[in-house]
Amino acid sequence: MASHRGTVTADNAPSAIGPYSHGVIAGSLLFCSGQIPLDPDTGELVGATAAEQAARCLLNLDAVCAAAGAYLADAVRLTIYMVDLSDFAAVNEVYASFFEDEPPARVTVGVAALPKGAIVEIDAIVALSPAAERA
Repeated sequence: MASHRGTVTADNAPSAIGPYSHGVIAGSLLFCSGQIPLDPDTGELVGATAAEQAARCLLNLDAVCAAAGAYLADAVRLTIYMVDLSDFAAVNEVYASFFEDEPPARVTVGVAALPKGAIVEIDAIVALSPAAERA
C-alpha cells in the first residue's frame, strides 16, 4: 500500500467480484467502487425492481462508508448506472429517502448491461472527517 492512499474492505458489504477494493481513501476523500445489489451474506443478486436494487446498492455503499469511518450522508457525488432509464422516477424516490437533507451531486447514466444481470449500480465519492482520514 502506498503511503498516500489506503484501501477499505467492508465486512458488511458483498465481497468484490473482481480485482478491486470496496473503496480507496486518498487525502480527505473516499472513492467507493460501484455496488450492484448483492446480498452481503449470500453474494446473490437481490431486488426485482430498479427501486429495490437501488436501495440495496445504497445500503452496500453505506457499509463501505462505515468501514472507512464515514457515512453515506457525507457523499459529495454519486453515479447511478441504470439499464432502463424509464425506472428513473422510482430510483429517485428511493434515493431521496437516503438523502433527505443536502443531497450530494449526482449523475445518472443509461447503460446496456451491468455485472451479474443487475439493472442498477451505484458508486460514490465521500468526504471524510479529519478523524476518518488515513494518510
